[in-house]
Amino acid sequence: MESKYKEFDNCSVLVVGGAGFVGSNLVKMILSSNTSVRVTVVDNLLSAERSNLPDDVRLTFIEGSIADDMVLIKLTDTFDYIFHLATYHGNQSSIYNPIADHANNTLTTLKLMEYVKGFRKIKKLVYSSAGCSVADKTFGEASATEEKEITSLKHDSPYSISKIIGEFYSLYYFNQHKLPTVRARFQNVYGPGEVLGAGKWRGTPATVWRNVTPTFIYKALNGLPIPMENEGIASRDFIFVDDICRGLIACALKGKAGDVYNIASGKEITIAELAKTIITLTGNKSKIEHLPKRPWDNSGKRFGSTVKSKKELGFEASVPLSEGLKTTVEWTVKNADRIKACMDKHKMHLAI
Repeated sequence: MESKYKEFDNCSVLVVGGAGFVGSNLVKMILSSNTSVRVTVVDNLLSAERSNLPDDVRLTFIEGSIADDMVLIKLTDTFDYIFHLATYHGNQSSIYNPIADHANNTLTTLKLMEYVKGFRKIKKLVYSSAGCSVADKTFGEASATEEKEITSLKHDSPYSISKIIGEFYSLYYFNQHKLPTVRARFQNVYGPGEVLGAGKWRGTPATVWRNVTPTFIYKALNGLPIPMENEGIASRDFIFVDDICRGLIACALKGKAGDVYNIASGKEITIAELAKTIITLTGNKSKIEHLPKRPWDNSGKRFGSTVKSKKELGFEASVPLSEGLKTTVEWTVKNADRIKACMDKHKMHLAI
């Protein structure tokens, strides 16, 4: 196989949170793009499954939190690239348990960067941030969020706060210790591999009903009502998981240390439009269950600017929403038993 990314020739890559939705897709993309690359994954499987990862002799899996000193001491100064994707999944889970969010979202970032600050082989450490941390809080007309370095003190959730603190630490360790960090600001990622109910029960139904896209697809395929808060007027920038992974790799290979880049489609789609498209693609006639606005959610309409990433990284999202959703629906149908098994783990907590 010809290497798609020759920069990974004989490289060692660490993916923290590599068994999760985005992480496992990134691991597969890196392994499939270069025959000589080696990948180490660290994941505590709090919101992930070991089965997300391929069986590959080039892959080493370490189960545990990157905040655990017994995990950290297994990591030596042998990594060319580090991708930090570990997080406490989701706004609602973080609101329910801010302490757990801190332990798995903020502390993980600090412990990782403090531990590797003296490593000399690292070419780049890519930190996965979130567009919601810097986007304007508005239900009015949205404008593309650029890579600004300021954020409001008013945040909707501990998750959002943790993500921006991670950016603070990224810049701190770059400025003080020359750790070559690059911040990748995610938009709303969707696609194959996001398993409803993956991992352990985290205290809220958000353990199962994760992001909006897999929830809508599952409910549409099973003829269940699709929950629609606030008439679905909120908008997001939906980006296919393969595009996110290509963007992360672009940040690692071409990103400027100390800088930040949006990984976005640049297109604004309302939640109502998303639901309509999914209902059409699944061929089912699920009804919309109209619900009031979530009291904590003030992040109404937003999408990311693509100008800087295109100019400096040469990155553009390439998968249209209709095509990406079609692929995701097909994957969901094919993996229905696996998804149901993960959801069933939480039956004692949640009527499914």
